[in-house]
Amino acid sequence: MAFNRPELERFAARERGRFEDLLREFVEVPSISADPERKPDVERCAELGAATIRAFGGKAGIHRVPGGNPIVLGSFEAGQGRPTVTVYNHLDVQPASIETEPWRTEPFKFTKQGDTYFGRGTTDDKGPALTALLGARAALDAGVPVNVKFLWETEEEVGSPHFAETLRTIGSAAATDAVVVSDTVWVSRGRPSLSAGLRGLQRFTFHLETAETDQHSGTTGGAARNPVAELAQVASEMFDARTGRVKIPGFYDDVEKLTKKQVADFKASGFSVKGFMKDHGFKSIRTRDPLEVMKRLWALPTFEVHGLVGGYTGPGVKTIVPPRAELKVSVRLVPNMTGGKVVKLVKAFVKKRNPDVRVEAGSAASPYKGITSGPWVEAAASSIKLAFGKSPVFVREGGTIGAVLSMEQILKCPIVFMGLSLPDHGYHAPNENYDWGQAGGGIVAFAKFFEQVAAIRS
Repeated sequence: MAFNRPELERFAARERGRFEDLLREFVEVPSISADPERKPDVERCAELGAATIRAFGGKAGIHRVPGGNPIVLGSFEAGQGRPTVTVYNHLDVQPASIETEPWRTEPFKFTKQGDTYFGRGTTDDKGPALTALLGARAALDAGVPVNVKFLWETEEEVGSPHFAETLRTIGSAAATDAVVVSDTVWVSRGRPSLSAGLRGLQRFTFHLETAETDQHSGTTGGAARNPVAELAQVASEMFDARTGRVKIPGFYDDVEKLTKKQVADFKASGFSVKGFMKDHGFKSIRTRDPLEVMKRLWALPTFEVHGLVGGYTGPGVKTIVPPRAELKVSVRLVPNMTGGKVVKLVKAFVKKRNPDVRVEAGSAASPYKGITSGPWVEAAASSIKLAFGKSPVFVREGGTIGAVLSMEQILKCPIVFMGLSLPDHGYHAPNENYDWGQAGGGIVAFAKFFEQVAAIRS
């Protein structure tokens, strides 16, 4: 018997309390992978993940390699010969602080306001992970003949540097017919979307030291070099801050041009510049042309300055020349671009402009070009339509999920996307949130998806 929307909605409603209790538990573990002091919390979150899967009736193990964070692999087995689908999510989160950021609630305290859940990790990516888990439970309770695995990593927010190695050590236990990723964002509320690609990411840190200590600007200013100002100048020489155009020669050489079909999909996505600005709290943006904004978000590389550290930033003005400074930058990569080539271009450019600047290339993640057809994609699209009442559109994802390319290469299977987050959910931002509308609908969508893929034969 095929699932229908009302019966799945009734299941979701019955499980709402359980979902909220679980989300509370996960959110209140500050699993910040970028902070070494939070390593015990990352481990604790992995243990909680494995225990949760076991509590739902599945098997779960924790896997790691030296120096890496744990990966949780859970499974619900329907039997040999049945299709197997793996759901990927991550349990690590971005840093957050109510002291330094405009949070209205404590970031690591789960706060429910009506149908909205606030807290770091609610939408990125603990909420969607638990949504998929409850969807699987609905399908398996109904006897849907499909094997479901859950792959939950804990270092996505730092580029998944050990993910591939750990996945290889897991071996055949991770074998699957397809992977569904639930870590992407819709165009807007009421406009579901499936990702047709992800941008990659290359991180940089620029260092410059010109003295041992702070110097008096009256007695040394004019002769002393100012590393804060010099790094600001290096940044301005690399890209035009007003337009976003990168000025490094060769930077755009490998950028793949959009096809007419891709442009048509963008135009049909329902994207609104006004809605985009409202969702993200922007007072102004670089352009208000909808197609140009979509291209910049989904199909073009970026160069972003994240922070310039150095000198005095306390009350008043301290008249010193700082001895050192540090500039943090990242580049988003699009298909055909590689982090290695970008690193060479950046280092060569900076060496010519200021040879004293030390360029440190950080972790990287490759861009990914997704699939937009085939039975797995069709199952995702029809399931989203059943749950939310509208067929999803295909867009690209501006963000990066480093593990996706690794899964494609190691698991050698199709990868599809069933994101549930919304632009106003605040990915990586203060007041991150998730809501029952997306969670409840997501449970319906995932349950239907598992039913649909049970009929797929590789």
